[in-house]
Amino acid sequence: MENKITSYSEYDTALLAENIESEKFPNMVICLIGDLGSGKTVFVKAFARALGIEEDITSPTFNIIKEYNDGELPLYHMDVYRLEDSKEEIGIEDYYEKSGVTIIEWADMIRDKLPEERLEIKFKIIDENTRILVLVPYGKQYEDICEVIS
Repeated sequence: MENKITSYSEYDTALLAENIESEKFPNMVICLIGDLGSGKTVFVKAFARALGIEEDITSPTFNIIKEYNDGELPLYHMDVYRLEDSKEEIGIEDYYEKSGVTIIEWADMIRDKLPEERLEIKFKIIDENTRILVLVPYGKQYEDICEVIS
């Protein structure tokens, strides 16, 4: 089951993130896939704000993982772009069971390390402001979220 949502602005993308955040649960994993500038970090920033995180959210390109613990649930924000060719074990899978929300940018780079149950959001750039967001749920909890927000 795929859900397609058209975002006409950063506001629309942020609104989707807030709606998904309202359905959050411990050990939730959200995988973001899309080109540079497609809205992945905009999504993460809005999700973090909705969680109550006040710290400035930036893409953790060089850190790979940033942890934010001052919200309703911990947020583990990953940018795995630089791991594409890496065979190094950095313990990404450990975060899936730490009772927080894990959001992974460039998740398609580490498909073999993703959990079986997750929500994938594919960002497709249409023009300067417009994006098609395709939500693909893997698992009942994620299917339920897609039903609630669509």
